[in-house]
Amino acid sequence: MKYDLLEKLSNAPGVSGNESAVREIIVKEIGPYVDDMRTDHLGNLIAFKKGTKRGRKKIMLAAHMDEVGLMISHTNEKGLLFFEKVGGIDDRVLPAKRILIGKDRIPGLICIKPIHLTRREEREKIIRHDAMMIDIGTESREETGKLINQGDYAVFDTEFEVLGRVCKGKAFDDRAGCVVLIELLKSGPFPFDLCPVFTTMEEVGLRGARVAAFAVKPDAAFVLEGTICDDGPKDTDTSSTTELGKGPAVSIMDHSIIADKRLVQLLLTTAENEGIPCQIKQPGKGGTDAGAIHLSGTGIPSVPLAVPCRYIHSPVSIISKQDFENTIRLMTGVLQKGTL
Repeated sequence: MKYDLLEKLSNAPGVSGNESAVREIIVKEIGPYVDDMRTDHLGNLIAFKKGTKRGRKKIMLAAHMDEVGLMISHTNEKGLLFFEKVGGIDDRVLPAKRILIGKDRIPGLICIKPIHLTRREEREKIIRHDAMMIDIGTESREETGKLINQGDYAVFDTEFEVLGRVCKGKAFDDRAGCVVLIELLKSGPFPFDLCPVFTTMEEVGLRGARVAAFAVKPDAAFVLEGTICDDGPKDTDTSSTTELGKGPAVSIMDHSIIADKRLVQLLLTTAENEGIPCQIKQPGKGGTDAGAIHLSGTGIPSVPLAVPCRYIHSPVSIISKQDFENTIRLMTGVLQKGTL
């Protein structure tokens, strides 16, 4: 069932600031398992699940709903579309990619000049996204305007698949984290009061999490993520940020946070006691909603826990089913302890 849900969420469109399709799926999934939920002004889905312990603490569990994508900026006289990137996308992954635009999911193709018309010096440079166009098969600005509006969002046209021991799809950052959080809610109750938050606009500056943390005021926060996995061959002897199949990744420091040492130790001790493989994410890489959450109010002890994800922020990513399952196991074990 959890892979059916991962498929549904991975295939759903949800570029930063346009997460409604993802939120609608999550609302239906968590409704029977929470005591309350609401959507705030920034689109965050904030829920509450009462704990079983007296004098219990309030724990925030956060996963962001948004993904990187594109926004249509303007159209030329031939009906070709120009775009801006939403979130961190490497221009090198964009040429010749299929995309789906707007609420009607109009198919398009990201285009560049054919190799026959380029000079050698052009081929030796990275093509900037503002030199690319999207072709939807129309022939004029007027024809395109009947289908697509300025400001429409576009997502990569990638279908989820299970391929043996791995899953392939788009937006595992952070739909994998969203499913982990949903599965935790289904396995409760726990000693703690849980405040599950499915946040918006993480990919453009941790915006939803900042507002949600201020509203929730938790005693501690765990941020459930999909994170960088760069375990392919390298020209230099450089350690991988994370490795596929080595278990969930505990972050001790990234560009947004130095994680709370007590929560890091809780994760590592739980993993050791329960025989769950886990790994330390190489410090200094990336950033998560924990960066905004831990600075809210008078400060919130926070730590990110992530499913390693190959080819993150690209049209297609890969995660290990074992890592995904073990992330759920590890967080379940931490919450069942009832000590924080």
